[in-house]
Amino acid sequence: MVLEGNPEVGSPRTSDLRHPGNQGSCDLSPPGEDAQPGEEPIKYGELIVLGCCEEGGEETKAQRGEVTGPRAHSCYNGCLASGDKGRRRSRLALSRRPHANGVKPDVMHHISTPLVSKALSNRGQHSISYTLSRSHSVIVEYTHDSDTDMFQIGRSTENMIDFVVTDTSPGGGAAEGPSAQSTISRYACRILCDRRPPYTARIYAAGFDASSNIFLGERAAKWRTPDGLMDGLTTNGVLVMHPAGGFSEDSAPGVWREISVCGNVYTLRDSRSAQQRGKLLSPLLRPSLPSWSKVENESNVLQDGSLIDLCGATLLWRTPAGLLRAPTLKQLEAQRQEANAARPQCPVGLSTLAFPSPARGRTAPDKQQPWVYVRCGHVHGYHGWGCRRERGPQERECPLCRLVGPYVPLWLGQEAGLCLDPGPPSHAFAPCGHVCSEKTARYWAQTPLPHGTHAFHAACPFCGAWLTGEHGCVRLIFQGPLD
Repeated sequence: MVLEGNPEVGSPRTSDLRHPGNQGSCDLSPPGEDAQPGEEPIKYGELIVLGCCEEGGEETKAQRGEVTGPRAHSCYNGCLASGDKGRRRSRLALSRRPHANGVKPDVMHHISTPLVSKALSNRGQHSISYTLSRSHSVIVEYTHDSDTDMFQIGRSTENMIDFVVTDTSPGGGAAEGPSAQSTISRYACRILCDRRPPYTARIYAAGFDASSNIFLGERAAKWRTPDGLMDGLTTNGVLVMHPAGGFSEDSAPGVWREISVCGNVYTLRDSRSAQQRGKLLSPLLRPSLPSWSKVENESNVLQDGSLIDLCGATLLWRTPAGLLRAPTLKQLEAQRQEANAARPQCPVGLSTLAFPSPARGRTAPDKQQPWVYVRCGHVHGYHGWGCRRERGPQERECPLCRLVGPYVPLWLGQEAGLCLDPGPPSHAFAPCGHVCSEKTARYWAQTPLPHGTHAFHAACPFCGAWLTGEHGCVRLIFQGPLD
């Protein structure tokens, strides 16, 4: 994009954003930096979609009180409900590209707004346009960065999007079809990864469209920074939470922040799409911080366990080192076989219970499926008595302790990347019944996930169901064999 020769653009109105020594730098990576043919590419990390359960037709009837027996489920629990296909998947590994495609700010121009369309016509030039008024716009040109790889995430299925993400609703499945209203931006965010050690990954709000542009209209939240540059927020925002203590056995939820188009970190707006600066009065935030201040001691660098919320779907970032600490699918299968080898029994029917094999798929529970009373944790086989319809269609009374609450089948969590440790499957989320280790269950039960414009709810990471009860999870109480 060449604007310097335009009479609307004077030399005092053009700012060079390049650092000394980098001016005009568009060199590709030096020879030997790229992966050789047959060589395994370097992995930067993985993005995992926090699951959302898509219930079958019988589940809807059960919610109306018409069905009380076993029902079919189809979850993200390790795979999309419709299957992982192409760029639309439940998880995506980000690896070093054969050639760098990252970009970095280069030159900023002040131009007349009617000339913006002409200025943005060069598809080979990445740029961000900030419309300040009907007569004034600021365009920031971006130049090639041979030191970074760029990955874009959004709802669009266009080729420039590397990871296609669709809306998920708690307990209701993915929003699909032409009539589904999506709150995820077509070009939601972008991640830039350093091609050299330590392969740092940074997140930025908004992604470049098919014309290599990001356009922030007159109504979008934007402002001048103290150093004279521009920054802004997308319509529904990109929120990030870094866990305290990393993603490990000692992890604790962090504080949700908003990431700007330039990668700066800000406290939350009053609501996701608010144009005015405001303060979100929530115990999740530190009240001592100004409502719209830049958070100086925090950054957009993704850590192991960082959560990225796109206002409709939440992603988990796992680093290669973090995934080495996570349980493997073989370990999860060994835990399932070990639990079944203990021959747990229904304390009333005295039938032997067993977790089904993941290879069988998540269909209607079989006769040996363990079921749990989520208020007390007592595990039984399925039975059709003890209903308390006056309390709700799925309310049952536990025959051992007489507590009344939901009675659901138990399913082992199959997405290993969501687990903090390889501990035994001892706890279940309430009320969905997904089973994992104690530390994994307690961490997610304490982690509020954004919902809607300003609400937060803890949710099951395997199916997205909102957690209920005092703790959001329950310790499972199995009865061993009588012999």
